[in-house]
Order: sequence, then C-alpha cells, then structure tokens
Amino acid sequence: MSQNATEVARDCDAVVIGAGFAGLYALHRLRGMGLDVCAFEAGSGVGGTWYWNRYPGARTDSEAEVYQYWFSDELLAEWNWQERFPAQAETERYLNFVADRLDLRKDIAFNTRVTAAHWDEAAARWVVQTDGGDAVRCRWLVPCLGPLSEPAEPPFPGREAYRGTVLHTARWPREGIDLKGKRVGVVGTAATGIQVIQTIAHEVGALYVFQRTANYTIPMRNPKVDDAARERMRARYPENRQRVFDSFIGFHFDLDPRDWDQVPKEERRRTLEALWDKGSLQFWGSNFIKVIMDEAANREVSDFVREKMRARIRKPELAEKLLPTTHGFGTRRTPLDSGYLEVFDLDHVHLVDVRADPIQAFTDTGLKTGTAAYELDVIILATGFDAGTGTLGRLDIRGRDGLSLKDEWKKEISTAMGLQKNGFPNLFMTAAPLAPSAAFCNMPTCLQQQVDWIADCIDHVRRTGDRQVIEPTPEFEAQWVKHHDEVANATLIAKTPSWWLGSNVPGKPQRLLSYIGAGNYRQACNDVAQRGYAGFVIS
Repeated sequence: MSQNATEVARDCDAVVIGAGFAGLYALHRLRGMGLDVCAFEAGSGVGGTWYWNRYPGARTDSEAEVYQYWFSDELLAEWNWQERFPAQAETERYLNFVADRLDLRKDIAFNTRVTAAHWDEAAARWVVQTDGGDAVRCRWLVPCLGPLSEPAEPPFPGREAYRGTVLHTARWPREGIDLKGKRVGVVGTAATGIQVIQTIAHEVGALYVFQRTANYTIPMRNPKVDDAARERMRARYPENRQRVFDSFIGFHFDLDPRDWDQVPKEERRRTLEALWDKGSLQFWGSNFIKVIMDEAANREVSDFVREKMRARIRKPELAEKLLPTTHGFGTRRTPLDSGYLEVFDLDHVHLVDVRADPIQAFTDTGLKTGTAAYELDVIILATGFDAGTGTLGRLDIRGRDGLSLKDEWKKEISTAMGLQKNGFPNLFMTAAPLAPSAAFCNMPTCLQQQVDWIADCIDHVRRTGDRQVIEPTPEFEAQWVKHHDEVANATLIAKTPSWWLGSNVPGKPQRLLSYIGAGNYRQACNDVAQRGYAGFVIS
C-alpha cells in the first residue's frame, strides 16, 4: 500500500493495537516519551484477555502478588487484591483501575478492529486500516494482541444444522448465559475446559465432558486476601520487583538448583510433597530443572502427580481415563483446579473419551461420535487458540515489497527475539513467537519487560537514526531461531505435541512458540541493547 492508496485520517507517531496488559503499558510508556500515540481496541473496554475470556470459572493461575504492573509505586500501593488467584472480574477491574489512574482511555479508540497495516517504504511509515474504513499513518507499529487471542474452532461439520447454542470460551457473552438445568457439552479438558467444567457442574441438568487428552492438574489453594495479608504482600514488593524479572518463568519463585541425581529419593519425595502443598504453580516452576529435561526424573514426578490425582477419584472406572498417560508432567500446560476431579462423582456428569471414539459432527440436536449421539442444549468449545501467530496472522500485515507476515509464518515461524522480524521495519511485537509468553512466563512480567525493551529501542532509534527505521538482519534472526531451538530441544517439551508447538492447528509449522527461560531471555535482550542493538540495522 502506498501512502496515497487510501485516505489517511490522521498521522501519529505510534499505533498500539490492543488494550490488555501489554497494550496499556505500551501506550503509557510511549506517551511518556512524548510520542503521539493512537491505540485501537476491538472490544468496548480495556482488559485484553480478561475482557474477552469471561467464561464461568475464568481465573488466573498466577498469584496476585506478581500478576500486576511493577513500574508504579502508586499503583502497587493503591490497589487491593481480594484473592490469592484473582478471578476474571477482579483482574478486569484492576486493568480498568490502571487505565483510569493513568488517564489512558482518551487515546484508545474502542470498538475498532485493525484489519491491515502496510509499510510505505518511501515515507518510512506504516499505514494502518480499521474495520471502520479509516486509516492512520505512523512511524512505529506496536501490536499487543496476546499469544492466546485467536480461537481455534474444531473442524466438526454440520454446525449450521445444530439448533442449540454454541459458545467458544474466548467469546463468552458479557451478559452471560443461563445454564441451569440444561444439557451441556464441554469440548476440551485443558486449563480453560477444567475451569468451566468444575464451575458449571453443580448447576446444569446434565454435563457431558468430551475429553481427548487427560491432563495433570494441581489443586489450587486460593484463600481470600485480608488487610494483614495485603500488608505482608506489599512488604515483599521491593524484593519481588526484581526477582520476577530474573526468575525462570517470571514469578517470585525459581527452580530448585540441586542436581536431581544427587538428591536421595526420600528427599526428592519430601520436596515434591512440600511443593504440592503450596497449591500453586510452584510445583512446576520451583521443581528440579531435570523434570522437564530427563525422562527418568519426569517419570518419577509424573507418577507422583498421578498418585495424588488417583486419590481424588472415587469411581475406579473413571480413574484410568482421567489420569494422563500420553505425556509427562510439565511437558504440556499444567492447570490448577478447584474440585475438577471431584465433579465426576456426580451422577449427571459424564466423561466421553473422544480419543477412543472421536467426535464426527454436529447434529441438529447435539454432537455425535462414531458410536453414540448426545442431545445437548448448549455446546461449549474449550478448544483453545491458534497460539502465537494466530491473531497477528489474521491481520493483513505487509512489510517491505509487500511481504506478508501471515504468509511468512505459514512457511516457517521465525522472529528476532520475538520482538521484530526481518522485512518488517519498525514493527515491534509483544508475546510473539520465540519470546517468553503464556506457555512459560507469568504474562505481566514478560510483557512489561518486552514493552520496556521496545520503548527503549524506539527512543534509541529516534536519537540515532536519520530515517528512524530499524529491523533485524536475516543473520541475526536466523541466529536467534537457532538458539531458541537449541534451548527448546534440550527439553522434553519440544518432543510433546501440544498447542505450545502449534500441534493443535492443522498445517501449522511446528516449533516451540515460546522461549524457555524468562530471566535468560531478559539478559539476552539487555545484551543486545547494551551493544547498540547489535543484530539490527538502524537507518
């Protein structure tokens, strides 16, 4: 698109797409640098993930203590968390509080979806189009769309014939839906499906859980936070503010540094018991590093978790179906639960093993497998996302010489540190492929780190570049991909099919989508910046 190809309604310095954790902070940082920033949000309010994902039971499994911004002492002092693991409504309120406290709404165009962004080489600007037919021109394009934003729909035929209600968890209606007494089917038993199932089980008339892959799950300990607990939490903020950025997965805890093989089995067992009692992701993020690297260590921990899960399942005939056997613990996303396994004790809750008997199609009254038909009033699709590349790939982003980002990622998923891509000048991404994201990082930690790097980079280019244009070299991007793959391939995770690799989307190139090791990633980013953005061309 040339700069004259469409009428430009406004010029601004930067365009930020999205108003979630990353988008709000990017708007704040760039505006604080004196830039004129235009922000666009498809929804009617701020919140990002926590605006769209309002399904029953939606809740973060990062603790409130670290699931927040660190850049402002005032925000830390003024906001009072109510639960250890905040539910969707509380997190959405928090992000609205931040938007109001920083007066961010005035620069956000709500109910406005960006549809395309094309680089104009002659003007060294991006021309950004919206679904309203308007266009803005900017020097810096910063999409903050999140790694889990584009729903993955199952390929079951016949949906148009179904007379009931179909809902994807990522597009839950704001007004909610009455499920009381209804026949409900939930397709999917990963983190989201588990939250939905355990929440609605006691109100529906009949619940059919369509499970393809059984998952490991850890019982969540989620006490209310009173004033005394909040004061203790705030006392830890100074230490945690630095600790989260240096840790393995962006939390206030870190991996056990001991060598698994040098720790006696009895001591390993005591360690696992203590971590299990935390009722949090510490069982994954504070465990021994060998658990995700060594098959023998992983087998021992997997057996431990299955033992804990089996003790919660009263119906022996269900135990073999609910206990995961196709993968090792921690090699796929491990959720926290609040009574998930116990709902299968209820007579009106039915487990349908669709690995053994796959879903074939929608019918006019529900779903059918190869051997049975299920009459359902409501079908809830907890079928996940086209992670990492899905949302950016939905936009028509074209760089130099009309290069399509979507087409490039169809060939190979490649970026430079997950922050930029060769051929797309002045395009800065957050939570993009090959940077730490939802798979292996507490999202507010990694998003803040990435936005800070982007803002500092833009500031550097503004002061040093004649045309104020920056992009990575092909060599640096290839070097980063090689490094990323070496880190990933040292783990069992890269050998286990899951959405972490894009395995849930037919035809998607297979590569671990998230960088493993948030602290190491931050150091790598800092090193590039300290060397004058080595590996990037500034013109």
